[in-house]
Amino acid sequence: MKAFAQLITVLGTSTKTNDKLDTLVHYFATAPDRDKVWVIALFSGRRPKRLVNAALLKKWCMEETELPEWLFEEAYHTAGDLAETIALLLPPPVIALEEMRTLASLMDEIIAQDQQPEENKRAFVTKHWKEMTQGERFVFNKLLTGNFRIGVSQKTIVNALAKATGVTANLIAHRITGNWDPVTIPFEELMSETATAADNSKPYPFCLSYAVDDVQALGNPNDWQAEWKWDGIRGQVIRREGELFVWSRGEELVTEKFPEYTSLLQALPDGIVLDGEIIPSVEGKPLPFALLQTRIGRKNVTKKHLQEVPVTFFAYDILEYEGKDIRDWPLLQRRELLESITQQAGHPLLLLSPVVGFSSWDELTTLRESSRDNGAEGLMLKNKNSIYHAGRKTGDWWKWKVDPLTIDGVLIYAQKGHGRRSNLYTDYTFAVRDGDQLVSFAKAYSGLTDKEFAQVDAFIKRNSIEKFGPVRTVKPELVFEIAFEGIAASNRHKSGVALRFPRMHRWRTDKKPEEINTLDDLKKMLEAYGK
Repeated sequence: MKAFAQLITVLGTSTKTNDKLDTLVHYFATAPDRDKVWVIALFSGRRPKRLVNAALLKKWCMEETELPEWLFEEAYHTAGDLAETIALLLPPPVIALEEMRTLASLMDEIIAQDQQPEENKRAFVTKHWKEMTQGERFVFNKLLTGNFRIGVSQKTIVNALAKATGVTANLIAHRITGNWDPVTIPFEELMSETATAADNSKPYPFCLSYAVDDVQALGNPNDWQAEWKWDGIRGQVIRREGELFVWSRGEELVTEKFPEYTSLLQALPDGIVLDGEIIPSVEGKPLPFALLQTRIGRKNVTKKHLQEVPVTFFAYDILEYEGKDIRDWPLLQRRELLESITQQAGHPLLLLSPVVGFSSWDELTTLRESSRDNGAEGLMLKNKNSIYHAGRKTGDWWKWKVDPLTIDGVLIYAQKGHGRRSNLYTDYTFAVRDGDQLVSFAKAYSGLTDKEFAQVDAFIKRNSIEKFGPVRTVKPELVFEIAFEGIAASNRHKSGVALRFPRMHRWRTDKKPEEINTLDDLKKMLEAYGK
């Protein structure tokens, strides 16, 4: 456990990828096998069920420290993280931690507490608080809440495992995907080819892309295949041994979320894996992503949902055929096979994502401007000879998105950020004008430089009007251009609209509050781009 806490400290404070990689390689080379499995699980999103909620942890910490709630809240707003706040507030340990306790044994204890009454959970948690150092408490609190995030990419984890085990990174990336249980699977089995072959549902690591600004730098346009960049859920449809599985890019098995796809069992041959996009559509015409969100997160998808938000699968690659991994085939060869498969299937839920024909970069630039008319975010550019890589690899796949939609709004509410920004007001709410009123329409916390955030923070502290818990009402004087990828109608928002990926594009110091956009402007954008 101490080794794991030290690992988290290094990974959380280091800014150099190579330092993180070396630390992980050392950990995987020296840690117990069961601890290695849990580290892979935690860093790839396979968190255990949350044992206790934040309110209980806060309550127990105040009882242990005898701190009033107002003082705890002030400390929390300063630290910006509940797990860190509790770790800092608790007194030094009074009982020596058992030297032989491992990460895996602690996870076993946490999982065993799941069905225990609240008083037993409290005794369990406070006992461990008294045994642990500050760094160990921080990690323990993260494990309790299930909110375990650390600044390490999946690629870094894969590369560290590859160095520690001598297995290639591509194979490692494939083996740690899928539906495995860190409680039961041994490290040796997780790393083995046997386990991969035995899991019929196992997906492949997704091939990802980088953004490109200057397509002319890509060279001869004849070397590239262009496709629309769809705005849906990236997924893989797998048919093996008479079963069908659907995976999202986030490595979530979502078969039950899209029951209509079960009809593909009769249309697809066995031993096949397709890569593509889950998109709400009618007669092959993509619909706004916001419609798909009404089905995401639901435990049960009703007949009404199936009727109101019909989905299709826009296939744009094939990764496995007749049970064989064909990711090393060049794109053109995979595409030819994909076209044949989709044509033979002839299924209305399985559509071939079309290739966008062009002969010059100037011509493609013009075509790109029609992306939103086609229900797309822009274009994908793929080298015709490229293999299907695991993760991102510079040079083969690029995304060329259209410029975002923008609208000017005024800052009206502010809240402190988290982590290194926990002392600054960096989370903002913006409004547009509706007659003499201001109507909130978006929240954003990214897009400014550190210097700009500091300047805005200073303004907020001088110009706060009211306080509602952690939120400050601010004099409506600062104007910002808000950029976003899409817009949809929403009954949950006062403005009647919801924006997709809003962020601050720039601080409009040249504009006055009277010059911001209106609610009518938003509704016109909804009419143009939200249907």
